[in-house]
Amino acid sequence: MNESISIIKGVHPGYILERELKRRKLRKGPFALSLNEFPQTLVSITKGKRRMNTALAMKIENALELEEGFFMVLQAYFDIENEKRKVFCKHPDLTKLRPVLFWDTRIENINWILQKKAVITRVFERGNESEKNEMIGFYGSDIVNQILKSFE
Repeated sequence: MNESISIIKGVHPGYILERELKRRKLRKGPFALSLNEFPQTLVSITKGKRRMNTALAMKIENALELEEGFFMVLQAYFDIENEKRKVFCKHPDLTKLRPVLFWDTRIENINWILQKKAVITRVFERGNESEKNEMIGFYGSDIVNQILKSFE
């Protein structure tokens, strides 16, 4: 496998495309038109709101002289990461958490494992007893205490 792919696997291919276009000082609109694609399509992909499809990936790789299959491999790894997140990502009982605690994000997009430090901190700063107890029940008192002590 290409070494650069192993470093960025799991990242949406659109983000990598965005970085590559910036590095080459190419604007998305004109680049999309040069590929006979709608600029909106390319913008949606670079924002991670749309999947990369095989035909478009091949056009982009050819235009940017990248290895064939580069973006589709990234898309496959991104899809795998999303499926793993759905299957393996447990979360606390969301009915016990007020949405106002996470006013600045969509609660269903929180990665409760990777972002546990931020979640625990926020709940213990702004949450009620029921919400704090839910965090202790979900993460365990040892982890909660360890994270809270790191902020003292």
